Amino acid sequence: MISIRDLSVAYQGNLGETLALDKINIDIATGDIYTFIGPSGCGKSTLLYVLSGIISDYNGNVTVNGRSVDPRTQRIGLILQNYGLLPWKTVYQNTMLGQRIKHDRSGLDDYSRYILNELGIEDLLQRYPRELSGGQQQRVAIARAFIMKPDLLLMDEPFSALDAITREEMQALFLDIWQQHSVTTIFITHSVDEALYLGRKIVVLSDAPGRILEVVDNPCFQLDNLRFRDEYYAMSVRLRNILNKG
Repeated sequence: MISIRDLSVAYQGNLGETLALDKINIDIATGDIYTFIGPSGCGKSTLLYVLSGIISDYNGNVTVNGRSVDPRTQRIGLILQNYGLLPWKTVYQNTMLGQRIKHDRSGLDDYSRYILNELGIEDLLQRYPRELSGGQQQRVAIARAFIMKPDLLLMDEPFSALDAITREEMQALFLDIWQQHSVTTIFITHSVDEALYLGRKIVVLSDAPGRILEVVDNPCFQLDNLRFRDEYYAMSVRLRNILNKG
């Protein structure tokens, strides 16, 4: 369970303090997947940085499974928009990085090989990121996150830089792996379509400073032929109306 109470985050700049998030309150159940959507600059990434432990200076209370956020003792996977791969390390070294950080040097086990096989990168282990396509780099980032068996998976617009066809393939592949392992996931996106496809619940944020406008149960989650359904059109209109009013 992720519990967030009265979370506010401010940044100091040349012109003084800028409030990024304003009194965020939400609970996210273990094993669930939430998509967060809102306009640019509304604090979506800031929220992930708090949950990953990158930002520790904030007001309010944030806990993961009843404990304060501590990436040294908790398994938190973070997938960024630019994939976050180390260019001087091979695919194998990048995928095992989370294990190394946790001082686990056991190497590839059956579970790791299964994830690599599912993502189709088991033959790329000796390549470097510069030798991979954008879609392949994204698969490596997903593999790294799942191989560390995270308690919490944080994804910051990871598919936005991909072309439309590759993006849809990666969305479907990610969701297939997530359904098998049910990792508690927060997925940040600026796309209404992506929010509807990937989120069991959708959290709509206001313009800066970010506030929660509404938490929406998503009837479209896991529906076949989603984009051809009436529910999809109705939910798309509803989310856009909330965003426009916020």
